[in-house]
Amino acid sequence: MSSDAKGRTSGRIRAALRFDKRATAGAFVLLLLAVMALAAPLLAPDGPSASDVQLLAEPSYAHPLGTDGQGQDVFAQFVWGARSSLLMAVVVGTGTTVLAVAVGLLAAYWRGLGDDAISLVVNIVLTIPGLPLIIVLAAFLPPGTGTIMLVLTVTGWAYGARVIRSQALTLRERDFVAASTVVGERPLRTVFVEILPNMWSVIVAFFVGQVVFALTAGSALEFLGLGDAGTASWGTMLYWAQNDSALLQGAWWTFTAPGLAIAATAGGLTLVNFAIDRAANPRLRSRSRIRRVAGAPTPVVRDAR
Repeated sequence: MSSDAKGRTSGRIRAALRFDKRATAGAFVLLLLAVMALAAPLLAPDGPSASDVQLLAEPSYAHPLGTDGQGQDVFAQFVWGARSSLLMAVVVGTGTTVLAVAVGLLAAYWRGLGDDAISLVVNIVLTIPGLPLIIVLAAFLPPGTGTIMLVLTVTGWAYGARVIRSQALTLRERDFVAASTVVGERPLRTVFVEILPNMWSVIVAFFVGQVVFALTAGSALEFLGLGDAGTASWGTMLYWAQNDSALLQGAWWTFTAPGLAIAATAGGLTLVNFAIDRAANPRLRSRSRIRRVAGAPTPVVRDAR
């Protein structure tokens, strides 16, 4: 891909993200949550274990989000838990994406028995039910955030590897790849310089989807008690709220904040991902223009007399 083509592609991405209202809203939500996570030491200097003698106290000036069943400040746990939850999601998203790209490109470029063997492994992983496998692995391994990240990374790469392999097989038949082979370029240079830059939209979409998956699945595992209950995160906040029967006691403040934060993060990432897909897919851009034209009011022609 030439520098001019790369410049036009990046320009389309910036333009789509700049003028798409949904992407702007999603990016604003993500930026707000990221800033809150980074500013946790300033917002809650006493740390997530800040406690009070009052148990399940309602929100007040001293405790904006009240206290939980152990008397700990919910706001402190919320802002410090944002660090753990968002970091876990980004690490798992990065790990699964790197693994999927490596396996998919290797299978596409290494034809023959190597491709068949890799495809067989991918198909076996995809046929195993995902959620039961995640729960079983997390239950048998030592509890903790590291275990959850390892389990989600090991079980979440197969679908992306299949998609990337199919895309790479299509790109391998293009003329510019054949030309690079004719001039004697090394296979690794052909893969990383000619094929990989043309797959950015697929890779970014898979990464965003895996971040959403890691956040929701990781929080669900922590809610089930398979994480480290002593670590502040949005999932452990939900676990302790359930353990304290907060819903039955009407202590809505203990689970509302982490639940809304998980939903807001997933929604923001989905909105940004939609804008990236539209920037990379001409069909989506053309359909959007057609809908805007179809929805525009028909001009009224007055009879001049």
